[in-house]
Amino acid sequence: MEMSIFIGGAWPYANGSLHLGRVASLLPGDVIARYFRLKGEEVLYVSGSDCHGTPISIQANNEGVSPKVIADRYHNEFLECFRKIGFSYDLYTRTDNPFHYEVVQELFVQLLDHGILYKKAVEQTYCDGCERFLPDRYVEGNCPHCGSAARGDQCDSCSALLDPLELHNRSCKVCNGTPSSRFSDHYFLALSKFQHELEAFVDQAEGWRENATQLTKRYLAEGLQDRAATRDLDWGVDVPLEGFEGKKIYVWVEAVSGYLSASKQWANQCGESWVKFWTKEGVKSYYIHGKDNIPFHTLIWPAILLGIGGLHLPDQIVSSEFLTLEGKKFSTSRNWAVWVPYILEKYEADSVRYFLIANGPENRDTDFSWREFIYSHNGELLGAFGNFVNRSLVFIEKFYEGKIPFGAIDLKMKRQIEELYYHCGDLIEQGRLKEALESIFSFIRSCNKYFDEQKPWIQIKENVDSCSNTLFTCGQVIANLSTLLEPFVPFSCKKIRGFLGLVEPSWGYVEIPASRELTQVEVLFQRIDVSRIEEEVLRLKSH
Repeated sequence: MEMSIFIGGAWPYANGSLHLGRVASLLPGDVIARYFRLKGEEVLYVSGSDCHGTPISIQANNEGVSPKVIADRYHNEFLECFRKIGFSYDLYTRTDNPFHYEVVQELFVQLLDHGILYKKAVEQTYCDGCERFLPDRYVEGNCPHCGSAARGDQCDSCSALLDPLELHNRSCKVCNGTPSSRFSDHYFLALSKFQHELEAFVDQAEGWRENATQLTKRYLAEGLQDRAATRDLDWGVDVPLEGFEGKKIYVWVEAVSGYLSASKQWANQCGESWVKFWTKEGVKSYYIHGKDNIPFHTLIWPAILLGIGGLHLPDQIVSSEFLTLEGKKFSTSRNWAVWVPYILEKYEADSVRYFLIANGPENRDTDFSWREFIYSHNGELLGAFGNFVNRSLVFIEKFYEGKIPFGAIDLKMKRQIEELYYHCGDLIEQGRLKEALESIFSFIRSCNKYFDEQKPWIQIKENVDSCSNTLFTCGQVIANLSTLLEPFVPFSCKKIRGFLGLVEPSWGYVEIPASRELTQVEVLFQRIDVSRIEEEVLRLKSH
């Protein structure tokens, strides 16, 4: 049965440039989307810039401009970065789009009509110095659970969801004053109503990363608490109710609703149906994000969907661990980061994509180091993959007038290729991308060994038929590698298809005919001088 595949990538805050740690958590979405398109499935892959929320307001305050100025700047930068690195979103939108506002407000009213939202007076932090209620992220202090420094919405150290009033040693992020508290009317999401439904949902979940399962079960064991769904904020989606002027729908409710609003916006723009990606039959949904966003995707968004009714719940939770940099946490405030605009200006997109999948934080925290990145490029992409493609095609150009020779494929190699499609496809569908990529590169290394063992440079002199079989086989291997690796390193795969005159691929064994003429063969990858390692580390440390 043909599936409808929905893929939702987490929405990065438009308050600063993307760093590699963020891209590492988002890249699996593009790999999975490309794979399912190759399989011929209907795919809807959406995301967008989170243009609301406190981080953007804080940045705007720091620069003395409106939040929209900040959101515009970084949204446009994100678009360019995602284009350069090859993200194949069907729609990349933004949360300050009027269409998003309408959908979120509709959802809010639906939840209210279904009795999932209720109103109560709530005590909130208020800063007398700033003369305003403080958004959660404007309140800083110590986590009541582990004592670590934390924001008013969440503790990054122990992953506890927080209310600002719970923090010890509270202070205002803007003026450093000590906030007081005042009461204000707000709507709450009755999360506790869904305790048993969400327990059943998590118990039967398959295809979740281990971190998502463990953390979600921990929240459920502690008992779900109702959470405010509106806030006294200056920037965001208005609460569509009389008497609530000046209040906004809380960003953690509003941003996750972007998956549905983006689907509807895509459908509206393309004349397509969003329903087929959100009904319960024949749909498979993937949610791609970092581990800091787990509860929003495994509890809060499912609760909203259950509250509305009739919409498909998340299937696969692809929640990455953290990427560190040269052994230390990424820190945007201390500029300890590899910024995506910089690395894409200096290095090939496929090099970045390859490293972040082969060495990425799939099941545990992993480290980006300039040494490993450059050796990864030189040793694997250039030394194994690029080398096999180049030596094979150059040989065909030199000895066969640039045409695939007449020959018979090595049947063992053909079986291995066919098995790879099945095996890697299965791994990709499970979100086990690192294993899938390693399987392909293990095969590539065996292909280089095959080339060495066949010794075509001797065969061409002593047994031309054997040589033709060898190079015909190598041609077929390269053609199939351009499909198998398309989800991972699409730019070099597109180049290979150009060399071989191949049309757009589909997931499955392909054979190119003998006498097919090669065109414009060039080296796939250039060696990176290892002196760049020291240059990059010094540059990083000098900031």
